[in-house]
Amino acid sequence: MSLTTIPAPAKNPMKSALKFSENVHYQTSPGDLVLDTLRLGEGVLNEAGALVINTGEFTGRSPKDKFTVRDEITSNTVHWNEFNIPIEEKYYQVIYKKMIDYIGRVPELWVRDCFACADPRYRVNIRVVNEKPSGNLFAYNMFLRPGDDELENFTPDWHVIVCPGLKLDAKECGTRQHNVSLISFKHKMILIAGSGYTGEMKKGVFTILNFLLPQEKNVLSMHCSANMGEKGDTAIFFGLSGTGKTTLSADPNRLLIGDDEHAWTNDNIFNFEGGCYAKCIHLTKEKEPEIYQAIRHGALVENTKFYPGTNKINFEDASITENTRVSYPLNFISNALEPSIGGLPKNIFFLTCDAFGVLPPISKLTPGQAMYQFISGYTAKVAGTETGVTEPNPTFSACFGAPFLPLHPGKYAMMLGKKMQENKVNVWLINTGWTGGTFGVGKRMKLSYTRAMITAALEGQLDNAIFQEHEVFGVAMPASCPGVPSELLNPRNTWTDKKAYDEKAKCLAGLFIDNFEKYAAGVSAEVLAAAPKIP
Repeated sequence: MSLTTIPAPAKNPMKSALKFSENVHYQTSPGDLVLDTLRLGEGVLNEAGALVINTGEFTGRSPKDKFTVRDEITSNTVHWNEFNIPIEEKYYQVIYKKMIDYIGRVPELWVRDCFACADPRYRVNIRVVNEKPSGNLFAYNMFLRPGDDELENFTPDWHVIVCPGLKLDAKECGTRQHNVSLISFKHKMILIAGSGYTGEMKKGVFTILNFLLPQEKNVLSMHCSANMGEKGDTAIFFGLSGTGKTTLSADPNRLLIGDDEHAWTNDNIFNFEGGCYAKCIHLTKEKEPEIYQAIRHGALVENTKFYPGTNKINFEDASITENTRVSYPLNFISNALEPSIGGLPKNIFFLTCDAFGVLPPISKLTPGQAMYQFISGYTAKVAGTETGVTEPNPTFSACFGAPFLPLHPGKYAMMLGKKMQENKVNVWLINTGWTGGTFGVGKRMKLSYTRAMITAALEGQLDNAIFQEHEVFGVAMPASCPGVPSELLNPRNTWTDKKAYDEKAKCLAGLFIDNFEKYAAGVSAEVLAAAPKIP
């Protein structure tokens, strides 16, 4: 019997339909999911009552173990690459059977019906089946929560089955190793095995929406955060992990639409999710009060450690991973917008954490530059702890989200370009990274300064500013900005050794140019002209 034959929910639909186990928990409340986790010894509470767990072997996504079934739906539509890895349907059948057999043996299961897409016109019904109660709490926090009346005749469009305890035989299952995150568009199934990292659920659903919405609905899906001002002006923040999407969108003076996944339709911006998944590393009450206050009963914190002898989280401790996380419902943020649907955007911000210290802290982009930066999707991560690694690590991720984009990046870029033009949107490049030198020499840009620059852009305070063109990247840098020391606005001025800055700028420009070669044949002359110029 197939999971897709499960009828509309009764008191215990999974048990009555499939008899997977003697104890199937359906639509369990957050409080009971916390108690179940504590009962099983799989988590502890912090001093504020948040559930703290360790996700085990995997503390982040495993992109090399993410597969998409190659079939008649995907063969000629998916852009097959290092992120969209094909797997034959015969292996899907093997893995699916192993997962069904596995959940038939586990002593308990947690099942949740939920939605993706806040705009009802595009809603997707999802049934999540979890081996762990903490995973089901994550699903409660992160997906949209149906009311009792909406559950009466709930029929899932997609299933997500998550079995962290199931270790696969790679040779038998056609996988790289014992874990897998697998999507079948034909069977409308997301299968996750061998990994306890909860973010695999979230990004699996995001991936399917990035396939369905642009193709079937002509709606642009985006890896971005969004908020809205009192006058209904929406701002979008694109950026890779660690660049500040969640932090900068949680603005106490604006309504939060969402922190990570959105769609842009002809008449609105809407959130895919019902929650936030924020990074916790170096979290402080002073710098990020909204996120800090959201860590309370009902929140799920992952891979953090306590101060010795206490249940107070040490947010500076990265001994398990730098990728410490917390998930919580959107309504844990005091100024969250409900429903999470905003108006059309007036401003777009491309966030980059430039550890080379080259890019300006804020600059305005022409349409051609905006498309160039969007397709490039640049950030730079700081040097790691490996012997001999001394330089920042540049990362280019097309459309600021390449691992989650099943279609060719050009599809999303074309849609964004059209919408930017139609809506006459201002586009800004924001460097949340280093100034005064590279990582290890310069300093990280103060969050208060970044917030001041974004506020100035949103409030039109830079509309009449005097701008200076960056010699290499050609972007327009304001000469002054309220609340920000003027000497910070041109990054070259912050370096003691100006020659060293010029050399580093040329180096970064070369990385941009080399990366863009694979896209050059498919873009306009205007976009090509926006490439950096090496003196």
